[in-house]
Amino acid sequence: MIKIEYDLNDIIEMKKEHPCRKSKYWKITRMGADIKVKCEGCGAVIMFPRYEFDRKIKRVIRKAGEEEA
Repeated sequence: MIKIEYDLNDIIEMKKEHPCRKSKYWKITRMGADIKVKCEGCGAVIMFPRYEFDRKIKRVIRKAGEEEA
């Protein structure tokens, strides 16, 4: 299994869509033993244990600090 590098305030894509507006994009808002993410579509906040988050993440869309083009 490949380890995906992510950090606080990164925008990530999950494997499954959120039912709000079919958004797969989330912003990481808290990191620790648990990872808290906020849906970019509706603003819903969900907390995952780190091991579960590592299974559900697909890729990093934008690293924190990168400017939007």
